[in-house]
Parts: sequence; structure tokens; C-alpha cells
Amino acid sequence: MKRYLLFTVFISGMTTLAAELAAGRLIGNVFGTSNLVWASIIGLILIYLTLGYFLGGKWADKNPTPLAMYRILAWGAFTVGLVPYVAVPVLRSAAEAFEALSVGILAGSFIVVLILFIVPITLLGAISPFAIRLSVDDASKAGQISGQIYAVSTLGSFIGTFLPTLIFIPTIGTTKTFLLFGLFLLFVALAGLGKFASRQEMFKLIWMPILLAIIAIIFANQSLKNSKGQVYETESEYNYIQVQESNGYTLLRLNDGQGIHSIYHPENLFYNGPWELFMVGPYFYENRSPDDVKNMAIIGLAAGTAARQATLVYGEDLQIDGYELDPKIVEVGYEYFHMGSPNLNVIIGDGRLNLDRSTKKYDIIAVDAYRPPYIPPHMTTLEFFEVCASHLADDGVLTLNVGSTPGDRRLIDGLATTMAQIFPSIHIMDIPGTLNTMIYATKQPTTPEYFFANMVRLSQDTSLNPLLVTTMSSAYTNLKPGYETSTVFTDDLAPIEWIVNDMVVRFVLEGGLEFLQ
Repeated sequence: MKRYLLFTVFISGMTTLAAELAAGRLIGNVFGTSNLVWASIIGLILIYLTLGYFLGGKWADKNPTPLAMYRILAWGAFTVGLVPYVAVPVLRSAAEAFEALSVGILAGSFIVVLILFIVPITLLGAISPFAIRLSVDDASKAGQISGQIYAVSTLGSFIGTFLPTLIFIPTIGTTKTFLLFGLFLLFVALAGLGKFASRQEMFKLIWMPILLAIIAIIFANQSLKNSKGQVYETESEYNYIQVQESNGYTLLRLNDGQGIHSIYHPENLFYNGPWELFMVGPYFYENRSPDDVKNMAIIGLAAGTAARQATLVYGEDLQIDGYELDPKIVEVGYEYFHMGSPNLNVIIGDGRLNLDRSTKKYDIIAVDAYRPPYIPPHMTTLEFFEVCASHLADDGVLTLNVGSTPGDRRLIDGLATTMAQIFPSIHIMDIPGTLNTMIYATKQPTTPEYFFANMVRLSQDTSLNPLLVTTMSSAYTNLKPGYETSTVFTDDLAPIEWIVNDMVVRFVLEGGLEFLQ
């Protein structure tokens, strides 16, 4: 009996952590992956486990039998498998609330989804104290047995940390991950009932896996979101990925869907977003022409909009290295966003690490690595910008897409201050109609006057793609006079999450939702 109890505790611990990480993805697909969302998930899971430990101890003392424990385990496993199917209608309501900017429905949906986990996690939390009670037959060894059971449970939790994120969610999706772990644990519980109680007790609950299988078959093809114009959705180890069609435009949305990460239209070339603005940075230098721009790096390639825009202007002689962390997004780029230009070299992996490893120097480095509402902290620091500067040509430009909220430019000011420690000239422009700001940093001193002179001169060149001058006009018109000197971000201290968390909370409380592209 002891060996099977330890196996049960191991699988229970594994399922608990798997459910927690799958919960993060399930909720993050609609509510985003901000620290605030994760703090809510982790905090409440711990509360539910605390409740489970307390109740499990009381139940074990009241009825210290394998029958009681494995019944509890069966119900916990069954409700784990059931959670995503019950949650989908609530999540769809929340997704619609995001699009309609209905804060009340959004907050209510978030609370409801989190409450859904109280039953399965509490029941799973009850298993370890129950197993201890069943295992202790010699009081002198109570400490040793308790330590052994919690060690095995924690080892199971360790395994449950990696299996969902690295294997199951990217291959079978979040819903089926819940189902898989729930069913496996359910079979462990039913086998325990048959082994230590009776087959009659096991068959009393045989309806549970049958019902889960029926539900899985009925809802096998349901989409998480019923977004208007949705043509594709999938999950990777990093993101929930959604492709939409709207008025002839193809849009890439990730996770909560707030913000457009890539856009494509076969005829319209100017999107009034950050993508085309990356390519105009060189014109802050005096007497620059398109022929001077030969190499470009894009950190945060997504589905390739910025690369496509730059290629339209500079031609296929422009060599572009596109750094993208998520290979599934790259696949979507080729499939839906016409990302197959021969001058684009896609590099899968972390942008900072791979840029640092590169031997190339670029005329333009574009950093567009937001995972709304956060920019990765390691791409905001003095050390990162030193890496960028070392991979820029002598007259190169670094361009960063950053977000803000109305009246709050702390993140912009902090980034500009940090970049100014390395680059002699910083230029800032706000993208009209968005909460996005472009920061241009040049390796040599430059001025807006040079930019204006280049724009006037190039506007007279009819051989150029008009997208260049149109974008330059937008950039120049929306230039800001400067920034307030603020904190210098370093690898040791870059309080990005602190700043953004505060920005998000203030913004949401004021009724805003659409945050960053």
C-alpha cells in the first residue's frame, strides 16, 4: 500500500502544478500575462492549497481509510478535467468585454474563472495530509514519513512544472492538457479504490472518465474566442496566437488580444503604427539616402510587418535579420502575412542573446519585443543598449517601440535616459491614435532639422516608394521636444514591472483597456 500511496502523492503533486501553469495559460489567453495576472493566480492557488491541507487533515482524522482518500482524489481529478470546459463560456464573455471595453464584465469574469479552481485545487491539497495519516503506523517515524510524502509530492510538482509548458500545451493545447492530467489522475484514483477498497466502489465512479470523454468529444472543435473575423488560432509554448481578418486586413493578436503585433494588406502600405516607423531612423543624420541603408536587425520580428515595410522601401538589397523568440509565430507569418521575402533571415531565439552573438553591424536596429503590456526587462538596460551600440554601424540608429498611458511617461523617460548614457542624440515621437512611442537613438549627434531636410529632398524623388516620405512626414509631425531625465536601468536594477504595473492599474481604474501594440 505504501508504494502506491507514494505514487498517488507524486501524481497528485504533478497534477496540481500542471493545473496551476495551465490555469495561467487559460486565463492569460484572455486577460494577458502581466505580473498582476500571475500574482492573482499563484496567490489564490496557494490559498486553495492551504484550505486543502487544513481540510485534508481533519477529514483524515475523521475517516482514515483509503476509500475516503481516493474518493476525494477522484473528485479532484474529475474537476481538474472539467475546468476548461466550464471556463470557456466565461472566458468568451471576458474576451467580448475586452473588445467592448466593459471593465465591469471583465473584472467579474476574472473573478469567476479564478473561483473555478477552488474545488479541484482544494481537493488535491487534501491528499498529502491524508496520505500521511494513512502511512503513519508508528508515531516514532511520523516525521520521517511526513518528510518522505512531502518530498515525493514536491518532486511530482517539479515534473508538473515542465510537462505542460514544454510539451503538452504547445502540442495538444491548454484544454486537452487539463483533460490529460485530470484523466490520468482520475485513473490513479479509480485504481486505488479498486485496490484498497473494492471494485464496487471503483465502478461507482466509473462514470467520471466516461463523462469527461463525452464532453471532450462534444466540445473538441470549439474555439477559445469567438472573435469577429478569426481565421486561425493556436498555442505555442510562449503564446496564444490568433489571426483575424478585418476589412481586408490580416491581423496578428497574441494572448489577451490587446494590441496588433503584425498587420498585412495587399494594397495599403501605411498602417500608422510602429512597423514602418522603424525604417526612417537613419534620416536624422545629415544627407542620408535610401542607398545608404544596407543592413537591418529587427528584435521582435513577429509575423514580419516591419521587415516587409522596409523591403518595400529599400528593396531586396536590404539584408534583414529578424530575431523572434516564438517559432510558431514565424510559421504564422509565412502562412498568413506574406513573410517569404528572400532578403529576410529569421533567427529563432532570444533577441538580446542572439544579437550579442552576431558578428554583423547594422544601419538600423529595431526593438519591438513587447509582450503587452511589458517590454522584457533585459531589453531595457544600459548593458543591452551597449550590445546594440556595438552592433550598429558608425552612422547607425537604434529604434525602440515603447508604450505609455495618457499623462504617464515614466517608462519612456526611463528608457530615453538609459539610452542617452550611450547615444549622443535621442529623438522621441508619439504615434497618433495609439499609446505607442518610438525612441530613436543615434551613434553620432543628429538633429530634427537634418530629418526635415532629408524629408523635403526625398519627397522630390519620384523613384522612391511613397511609403518612405509618408512615414517620415508622420514621424516629423509627431516629434516631441524631449524627455525628463529619470532612472538609468541596469541589469542589476530595472524596475520595469513596478512601473508598468502601476501604469496598468491606474489606467484600468480610469476605464481604459487597450494598452499597447
